[in-house]
Amino acid sequence: MSAAGFATPVAAALRSRKGAVAGLWLAAMVVAAVFAPLLTPYAYDVQDLPGAFQPPGAAHWLGTDEFGRDLLTRLFYGARTSLSVSAIAIGISVLAGMILGAAAGYFGGRFDRMVTALVDLSWSFPEILVALILVAIIGPGVTGTMAAIGVAYLAQFTRLARAQIMAIKSETFIEASRSLGASDGFILFRHLIPNTLAPVLVAGMLATGDAIILEATLGFFGLGAQPPTPSWGAMMSSGSAQLFKAPGIILFPGLAVAITVIAINLFGDALVRALDIRRRERTG
Repeated sequence: MSAAGFATPVAAALRSRKGAVAGLWLAAMVVAAVFAPLLTPYAYDVQDLPGAFQPPGAAHWLGTDEFGRDLLTRLFYGARTSLSVSAIAIGISVLAGMILGAAAGYFGGRFDRMVTALVDLSWSFPEILVALILVAIIGPGVTGTMAAIGVAYLAQFTRLARAQIMAIKSETFIEASRSLGASDGFILFRHLIPNTLAPVLVAGMLATGDAIILEATLGFFGLGAQPPTPSWGAMMSSGSAQLFKAPGIILFPGLAVAITVIAINLFGDALVRALDIRRRERTG
């Protein structure tokens, strides 16, 4: 399935009630992240100590944090950090995993055994452990977080792409293309990889929800985006010390993480139903 053909199931997913609600929330988060400077009059990094711990009101809809910074503003900019880091990391992981898994499944032999061994080895460790090790090596920050998330989920997409390629590489149209003199590269990128797009893209979308949680976890431990750059995890970390004095500091970013991950899973489920992947896997 091509990228253009993938638009039809997306539209079908949006026609369902769950898909529409989830899609609306995700669209709102993307708009908030992209247009954060236009949606709020406050700067995310300017402190106003006399205005610290203000409750929600007309001037500050969600109140202020311990440094007097507007919480809604930091929530918007935090969405920019958390969503972009997670989406870019998963996007790179999907691309690398698709190419690596497709090559392993198509060529087989020693290369396939080597890739499978490495994938199985990394698959045996939890994603959070892999991410913590990589961040410790690379160093905290946005770049280290993206690299850690990308590597942590690489095995998942490599295995999926390899399985898809092995299922279809012996189909008649592949044999016909090979008999007509098509190169291995042409067969891979023109026929095989496009036919693996649908399940891999859906898996990538669902993994983005997990990546948001992983990014928030790293941010909570101070290993993600560094101050004053806001992220939802870092906001929850600073709010944990003010839990009883100003619970909104940790509550609002926590709700943003929870609702966004739920929305991603609901929309992903609607997309799976629209693509009819599960029924095709049972009957294929």
